Amino acid sequence: MSAKSSTSSRFALHIALGLVVVATLIAVSPGIGSQKIGVVDAWRHLFDTESRIHIIAFQLRLPRAIKALVAGFTLALAGAVYQTLFRNVLATPYTLGIAGGGSLGALIAIKFGFVATVLGYSGDVWCSFLGAGIVVCLVFLMARGRRHISGNTLILGGVTIGLFCSAMMMFVTYLADVRETFFIVRWMMGSLEEIGNERVMGMLPPLAVSWVVLLLHARALNQYEMGTEIATSRGINAGLLQVICVGFASLATACIVSICGPIGFVGLIVPQAVRLMTGRDHRILLPAAAIWGGAFLILSDWLSRLLPVWYASLVSRDIGAFPLPIGVMTAVIGAPIFIALLWRAHR
Repeated sequence: MSAKSSTSSRFALHIALGLVVVATLIAVSPGIGSQKIGVVDAWRHLFDTESRIHIIAFQLRLPRAIKALVAGFTLALAGAVYQTLFRNVLATPYTLGIAGGGSLGALIAIKFGFVATVLGYSGDVWCSFLGAGIVVCLVFLMARGRRHISGNTLILGGVTIGLFCSAMMMFVTYLADVRETFFIVRWMMGSLEEIGNERVMGMLPPLAVSWVVLLLHARALNQYEMGTEIATSRGINAGLLQVICVGFASLATACIVSICGPIGFVGLIVPQAVRLMTGRDHRILLPAAAIWGGAFLILSDWLSRLLPVWYASLVSRDIGAFPLPIGVMTAVIGAPIFIALLWRAHR
């Protein structure tokens, strides 16, 4: 079997497996939640738009699962690209301070009451997107060089601006009253709460463009990973590749932060775990990481809603149906996985 056909077979295997898992999770999602509605019962009410079961299953649960899929897909894809461009396995979609800038923008909107809706998005979404965009522009200006962008300077600039944004976020929280502080803390935990798909659909155009651009550069990223000089000798413009990939990965990440808040560990853990399964060929790694990132976030969201219910049943006490913050759940799941990966690498 030739190398080309072997790569095609591995690509088909990994992508098909991931798509089957994601399709199954989406199909089951209408029946997963704090209220006891079975999967079969939920789909039985698909066209009964006035029923309570239809509203819960297809206006609350299914849009939430789709939002988790889009967010996980984006964060894992961006994380895989960043880890290659920066040649750093600890790189995440938030390495350049995007989460800090987006969060600071949203907190300012909450503090000063920017609630006006423009093009279907509230003020906190617009301010979050603007804050993330400003941070990325500042980091690019700091890292600009004569030939290509310095990866180390990008990371240092992102960390520095991220720390500054964190300090400003604490300052905004200090100035906030009790009600504002409550909304600020909830936003910082990340959220997949969604009624309908309007906000996600509105973000799809820039997200889809970013996905396509990043996936189309998989072959160039294979060359770049071998070293800048080797990539250049093979016709790859390393500087242009950095600008395009960092720019579109940052755009996609800013979109997700603006509508979901900061959700950690997806862009760090999933690309590394998938790399162990698929190898380092980005033609397979990037789409596989994106698909499994969506699956990981859907499963994390399920647990964030089911764990309080299971705990209430265990202690025989009604503690309400409030789900755990999704950012907390991804950290609880991601940290042990990351420790296991470190242990495996050490061995």
